[in-house]
Order: sequence, then C-alpha cells, then structure tokens
Amino acid sequence: MNRQVLLFISLLSLDSVFGQVSYSIPEEMAKGSLVGNIAQDLGLEIKRLISGKAKIYTRDSDEYIELNRERGVLLLKERIDREALCTETALCALHFQIILENPMEFYSVTVQITDINDNAPTFEKNEMKFKISESAITGAKFVLERAVDLDVGINDLQNYELKPTDHFVLKVHNNANGNKNVEMVLQKPLDREKQEHISLVLTAVDGGEPQMSGTMLIVITVLDVNDNTPVFTQSTYKTTVTENSPKGTVVATVTASDADQGSNSKITYSITNTLDNVRKVFEVNAETGEVSLVGHIDFERSRHFQINLLASDEGGLTDSCKLIIDVQDVNDNKPEINIMSKSNVISEDAKLNTVVTMINIEDKDSGENGKVQCFINENMPFTLKTTTINFYNLVTDSDLDRERASEYNITVTCSDEGVPSLSSSVTLTLQISDVNDNSPVFERSSYEAYIVENNTPGLSIFTVKARDADWNQNARVSYILEDSSVNGVPVSSYVSVSADSGVIHADVGYLVTKVVAVDVDSGQNAWLSYKLQKATDRALFEVGLQNGEIRTIRQVTDKDVVKQRLTVIVEDNGQPSRSATVIVNVAVADSFPEVLSEFTDFTHDKEYNDNLTFYLVLALAVVSFLFITCLVVIISVKIYRWRQSRILYHSNLPVIPYYPPRYSDTLGTGTLQHVYNYEVCRTTDSRKSDCKFGRAGSQNVLIMDPSSTGTMQRIQNEKSILDEPDSPIEVS
Repeated sequence: MNRQVLLFISLLSLDSVFGQVSYSIPEEMAKGSLVGNIAQDLGLEIKRLISGKAKIYTRDSDEYIELNRERGVLLLKERIDREALCTETALCALHFQIILENPMEFYSVTVQITDINDNAPTFEKNEMKFKISESAITGAKFVLERAVDLDVGINDLQNYELKPTDHFVLKVHNNANGNKNVEMVLQKPLDREKQEHISLVLTAVDGGEPQMSGTMLIVITVLDVNDNTPVFTQSTYKTTVTENSPKGTVVATVTASDADQGSNSKITYSITNTLDNVRKVFEVNAETGEVSLVGHIDFERSRHFQINLLASDEGGLTDSCKLIIDVQDVNDNKPEINIMSKSNVISEDAKLNTVVTMINIEDKDSGENGKVQCFINENMPFTLKTTTINFYNLVTDSDLDRERASEYNITVTCSDEGVPSLSSSVTLTLQISDVNDNSPVFERSSYEAYIVENNTPGLSIFTVKARDADWNQNARVSYILEDSSVNGVPVSSYVSVSADSGVIHADVGYLVTKVVAVDVDSGQNAWLSYKLQKATDRALFEVGLQNGEIRTIRQVTDKDVVKQRLTVIVEDNGQPSRSATVIVNVAVADSFPEVLSEFTDFTHDKEYNDNLTFYLVLALAVVSFLFITCLVVIISVKIYRWRQSRILYHSNLPVIPYYPPRYSDTLGTGTLQHVYNYEVCRTTDSRKSDCKFGRAGSQNVLIMDPSSTGTMQRIQNEKSILDEPDSPIEVS
C-alpha cells in the first residue's frame, strides 16, 4: 500500500485547528485493512482522540473508512470496488473530515483509490456482421465496435488484434479524450465468387499483469456493386442542452449522404456507445438522424456527453462521427446546511469567540449558482465566522447574561447567488447555564416590627424576604442573624430566624450548632439536604434542610433530658442518592461549667465503651486458647493409646482375662458383693481379642475356693474356655 501524507495545520484565532492528510490505497483491499496511522500523521496523541470523541464526518451516504480511536488508525469498513465507486472519472478519491471536541477541531482527509487489473476488456456484442460489396475499393474503412475496460491507466485497454489478415488490416486511432477508435481497412479487393462469407476475430488486450483480453467475432457477407460509402457532413458535432430539459427535446441532428442510388443510398443512423449510460439518456432517429432526450439530465451528475454515431447504407458501408454535448447548469439545488458539531448548553460567563457550533455548507450547483452566503438573525450575541471555504463557526461576540436571556433560538440562513436565489435555514436552540453572579437582595432595606413584652417564646414576629436573580441552587437563599447585641445582650438570645423561610421568631429557634458536609461532585449531584434521622427528643430540635443548622423548636424546660443525642443524615440529589450521617451530642445546662461536666461524662462513656470492647476481645482470646489447648491434649491421649495397642499387638505375651478386683468376701457369706458380666470377643489370633464390661447381674454366682490352689485351677479352666474363638464368658 502506498501512503502519501500531506499535512497542513494552522492555528486560527477561533482556537480551532485545520489539517489535511492524504492517503493512497489500492482497490479490493480486504475489510479491516489499515489505511493509515491518522494519529501519527496528524501529530495527535491517542488519549486526545479518545477524550475528544474523535469521529469521521462525511457528506456521503456510504462510509468506507472507520476510525479506531484506541489505535489511532483508519481502517476499511468494507471492500472498495473503484469501478463501482467512480464510474466516470479516472481519479477516484474519498473525502471526509476527522472531528474532535473539547476543544473543537477538524481535519480533512483524502483517500485516493488506485486501480488494479481486475477487469478484462469486453465487447457489448459477441458478434458483429457486415455486408460489404465486392466493388469496395482498397482502403475502404469499416468502423468496429470498441471494447470497454473498466480499469484505468496501464490496466485499461491498450491494443487490438485482428486475425486473419488476408483481406483486412486493423487501424487504431487515439482520440484526445484517451479513447481508441477501431477501424477495419480493406487492403485486398473482395471477390464474392471466390469467398462469399469471411470470419474474422477481433481481440482487445489490456496492459495489466497478468494481461487480460476479450474477443468478438466479425462475420462479413460480400455483396455486389455498392461502391460508395455514406459520409457525414462533419466528423464532430457540438451542441449544448440545459439540465432538467423535458424528455423528447431534440438536442441535435446529424446528416450523412451516399452517392449511390436506390436502396444502396438509403442510410440508417445508430448510436454505437457501449457500457455507458448514453443510450439511457439519448436516442437517434434511424431515418432522420435527430438526436433527442429519452432520460433525465442532471448537471450535478454528468456535465458532458459524447455520442458515437454510425451511418450505414444497404450495402454495409458505414461512416462514423461523434456528437459532443455540454450540459448547462440551472439553479435547482438549495444550499445544504450540515451541523458538524454543536453545543446545546453554554455558560453565561463564556469568553468571547467561544465556538458554539461548526457548520458545513454545500451547494451542488456550479458557478454563481453554487456560491453561498450565510447569516444569522439579528440582535444575537453570536456571529458566523468563515474558517475555510464552505465551513463556518458560530461563535460568541458579546457577553452573555442568563438573567437577561436564558435561551436563544438561532436561525442560520444560507442563500446562493443564482437567479432566482435558493436558500435553506436551520434553527439552533442554545441554553445558557447559570453562574452565581448575583447577590441576594431584600425586598426592603429595613423592617420594623412591634411585639408585646412577656411574649410567648417561639412567637412568629415577622418575615423577611430576599430574592436572588440566579437560578436553581445559585438562587437559594439562607437567612442568618448577624452578630450584634442590645444593651450588652446578644440579639440571638431574643430572636431567631428560620434559615429557609426568613421567619423571625422570639427565644425558640436558638442556633445550637451547624453541621457541614462536602460533596466533590458537581451540579445537581452536589445539592445536599440535611435531615434529623434520630433524636432523644424530636420535639426539641430541628435541622435546616439546606444549611444544616440545628435549632431549638420549643422552649427548653427543666423536664428535658440533660444529655441529648442527635443523628443527622445528609443526602445528595444524585441518582442513586448517596448519604452520610453524623452524631451530635448536646448537653442541656444552666451554666457553662455544667456544660463542661456533661461533655466530660460523654467522654467517660466513650472510654467505658472502649474498655468494654477491650475486655470482650480479651475474653474471646482466652476462650479460644483454652479450646485449642484441650483439643491438643485429647488428640495426644488418643495417639498414645493407639501406640500402646500397637505395641501389645506386636508382642508375644499371652492374653490374660481381666477380672475386677472386687472378689473378696466383704459380707462374710463367701460370695461377691456384686455380680458383673463380661463379654470377651476373640478371634483366632488371641492378641486381637477385645474385652468389654457388661451390666450387673444376679445369676451364675461363682463360689470362690478358700484355697489358692482351687482358685488357680478355676483360672486355668476359664483360660481354656477363653481360648475358644468367639466364646462369651460370664464371670460372677
């Protein structure tokens, strides 16, 4: 891919930037192919493309190029066919702009589409027939149909070949417009008696790699006698036609003559244009040679036409000419107003020459019909300034005041210089955002009020009102009493003012304290409102919704709790709303030392709570330690017992049944005091036998012999029983 970068950047007084970049890519590139590194070529950083919401602006309905902000590159959105995109011009290019915001900037980009050899030369017909008299003289010319190759440059049609060349040779003429006229020239007289039909093959080749070609069969029927060819009165005709002319309008008349007589002198006219739209717009009367309109002519789509005409007689002799038609423009297109970028809201303290809207103007007409002038309605603090041809910036040209005008409807009107003039207009609505530039003003400079002495506390005396010309949050007014005294006594001990309503009350409304919250958001998200969430006595205190001031709402009495605990919540105006809380401890006392002692109690309570927390944590740690210690001891005992059983298992000592030690005669009756049942479960390997205690019983009493010899004999007998596998034993 060839890339050509042409970059011009100029800093204008309007703080806008204009640049131009040009790229060149071949047609038929795959979707997603790289067009160019626009960030590098414009000298912009990737983060500038992202923060400026860089986008492509184009007046065309089809967009073939897309911008990847994260990479700062231009990519193909779809495969481009140069022949489909640019049907009439060899130079094919896409034009668009890169628009950035904050601050507003734009750059012009041109992407040239170069041709590849993807089209072969083709003929409209597969076969062309001629009837040629045998009396045709050597050098007689016969116009052949031209081939058309949609490619351009070296990939376009380059040459023709005609085979065989026994009677005819091929001559190719290059026209000034780059086309080639093909003629078949007779170089050897024809003899109908020897050869009545001749077949030739015309081949058209291009210059691409690999080379491509197309063929057409030429069939010649040899006739007798007709020895004169038709001749046009001019080789080139020129005329003009106005766009939007009605169908049926005769554009020109061409004339050819034939020196022969009879049927050999009858001439037929035809149009030989191929693969273009000429036949859809014009037709020629085969008998009279009148060329007339059959389709719609639009100057903005086609400004010139070339019609190739052929005159043929009955003998097959022909002559050709061309008709050049120039289309004249009429003022039939209104100026198009395209909003490239705009701001819907602007602050009232915006500086002069702040860009509000960027506008592009286009008029498809030409000459005076395409010259456009734009203006806005009068008495506006804005003006239109031209940046480059057909580009305007709407900027501020005087100070704004929201209190004087909070919204402007700006009508932009653009008119061309055609006759009659055509115009278009668009209305832009611009909101003026508020700035806190106005102070609150009281309705009166002074107020007087009378109140009876020994009045009821909390009595509403009168109301003061102040207004602020700003809007919304900036217009919210809070009322406070200035620090002043009467006879050495602070005014606040006599009266209080409601911060929100401006109502002045007697002793009630005492300012206890003020809580302040800060929200780092802005706008409506930073509007805060204060509420009393919990309180020891809700009937004693209130919190200012907007200012967070905590005031009394009734007279404090001796019956009120000395320690008051308030929980204040503050919420913002965002969605979803976010909040925070604060706890305020209030001590009610008659003197300052009492207040200090109450606050000291609050501190002691806190220390007590802190100590309690410490003891709870310590107790939890001790319990956890004891639990782990017990667990380790139990596991150790289990392991010890298991190891002892393994040692006994591996030893060769005989297993002796165990009897409880309570076998002496404690009652003098010769029997045990209690009876025990033992069950021994044995296997063939006596060392793996288990013995377990049973419950107490009253039967099968065993009488002990006084002598030890009898006792040992009994033991031996019982041992023999124990040696029998799986034998239960009861011992009394």
